[in-house]
Amino acid sequence: MRLLILGPQGSGKGTQAERISQLYGIPAISTGQLIRNQIAKKTPLGKQIEGIITKGDLIDDALAFQLVLNRIAEPDCTKGFILDGFPRNVEQAKLLAARVKLNVVMYLHVPDSLVVERISNRLTCMKCGRIYNTTSLNPKKSGICDACGGKLEKRADDNEEAIRHRLEQFHEKTTPLIKYYGTQVKRFDGSKSIEHVANEVISFLETLPQ
Repeated sequence: MRLLILGPQGSGKGTQAERISQLYGIPAISTGQLIRNQIAKKTPLGKQIEGIITKGDLIDDALAFQLVLNRIAEPDCTKGFILDGFPRNVEQAKLLAARVKLNVVMYLHVPDSLVVERISNRLTCMKCGRIYNTTSLNPKKSGICDACGGKLEKRADDNEEAIRHRLEQFHEKTTPLIKYYGTQVKRFDGSKSIEHVANEVISFLETLPQ
């Protein structure tokens, strides 16, 4: 299964990707995590990327594509993978299509106002990148990641100005992907609870040929 999950930041893509990964035994590949790994290693590329995303901008197509291509070439992706955060626009989708055929494209729709609210309350693990929310998904121990024990912090770019800037870019560049993928897209209401969306997603995936 080669799956793509589309939706704005704060739509729950990462959470749903993690659940699908655990259920089907295929890796969830987040461009955000690939980028954070570069930043954490303090590579020249990581420093360049950090400056870009702190302003709320997106990294360029070629760079994002290379990060993803390197990841899906690894052995654990042989049986499939879940893409979260790539492609972000039609140009990236065409680059991907030339190398990889996707089986499923899912779109989690969430109103802008709810995206701003969710991200404003978001905490990110500085070690593994796992996302929490102070209103809907708290860790078991305050300030500590359940998965790896890393420290949870509010990201510098999770302020309202940067969030709204990212939403503008999403609507301008990413929304046309819905048209590009056409009937291949399955829509879900991402404003519902995590459990509600997860149940709908799994029910849909179970109808597909394995």
